[in-house]
Amino acid sequence: MNNANKRSRIWSSILCLAFAGFIFNTTEFVPVGLLPNIAESFSMDVAHAGLLLTIYAWAVSLLSLPLTVLTSKMERRKLLAGLFCLFICSHILAGFAWNFYSLMVARIGIACAHAVFWAITTPLAVRLAPNGKRAQAMSFIVVGTSMATVLGIPIGTMIGQLVGWRATFLCISIIAFSIMVLLLYLLPQVPSLNVISLKDIPKVLKRPVLLNIYLLTAIIITGHFTAYTYITPFMMKVGGFSQHVIVIILLAVGFSGMIGSILFARYADKYPIAILVLPMIGLIICLLSLYVCALSLYTAIMQSMLWGLSITIIGMVMQSKVIDAAPDAADIATSVYSGIYNIGIGGGAFVGSQVLVVLSTHYIGFVGSIFVVIALLLFFLLSKRIWLLAK
Repeated sequence: MNNANKRSRIWSSILCLAFAGFIFNTTEFVPVGLLPNIAESFSMDVAHAGLLLTIYAWAVSLLSLPLTVLTSKMERRKLLAGLFCLFICSHILAGFAWNFYSLMVARIGIACAHAVFWAITTPLAVRLAPNGKRAQAMSFIVVGTSMATVLGIPIGTMIGQLVGWRATFLCISIIAFSIMVLLLYLLPQVPSLNVISLKDIPKVLKRPVLLNIYLLTAIIITGHFTAYTYITPFMMKVGGFSQHVIVIILLAVGFSGMIGSILFARYADKYPIAILVLPMIGLIICLLSLYVCALSLYTAIMQSMLWGLSITIIGMVMQSKVIDAAPDAADIATSVYSGIYNIGIGGGAFVGSQVLVVLSTHYIGFVGSIFVVIALLLFFLLSKRIWLLAK
């Protein structure tokens, strides 16, 4: 009975970590659906409001490795409690932000918590899992983060449209507080085992497979977020859809992402090349056809489902390859990957804002596709021959 209770408590704590992943991913991307509302409240254009995503992502990129190194000796339960306190206080500040700059400060505070959270969460879940159940523990975290796209972003957008974008951030703070209380109750003390030394970092980052993963990730995610950051104003302006209809489109992206995670689990080992190449081609098709598909609700939903399917599989392939390529230094490799991914997010948001200012909203899909085409060419020219080394 005691063993059963202990096992139940372990899985409950892993489930709480998955919920934490859900809320951290939700808050990173929820401004995508709220940009027009935020821009209107501060009397600014959407392109400049998009800096909320750019600055957030670049802050995570710059801070992931330094903060992970600084906190590498801390006991994990205490570290999570501190991260959640920063996360919650920053959301309260966001909810009461009196101008755009105070909102930006709040987002940078959230980014600091995010930078460390994603460096330690997956390794922590793996450590807590019973023998032989590590893959299952990782899948819990993946499902939690995927659900942010399926439910978190659309629901956060809906709340923001109904009662104001500030309410979305305040709701996130309340949910985060509840998750923190549960984690403090369920999670045992977990001392740090992987104290990171600065001298170990260059050795890890010299691995060819990791360098290829990081390069492809940065380029693909830049292309993706060039368009996705501004999907709400694009669908409103080009497609003529209401904000309520755009919530349905965001739900389509998220729902297909869940299907993508299932396809990845089934076919990743059997088809290690195709599981990356086909989604990249799918993403290119989505970006190139964004303008045409936006002219009809049905084609917009179909296109969004292919988009969500493709980008989810790409993300899961990259993350699994990072772990395979650096099993002896998971914290370092994961931290750098998180930073690179966020460079792509920030870069995409910035490129998209320039497209809005210099060209037009209509062109974000075309410009985004250029990056993914470059990544696909680089994969076949440089990466394919060493891709199978990451096993």
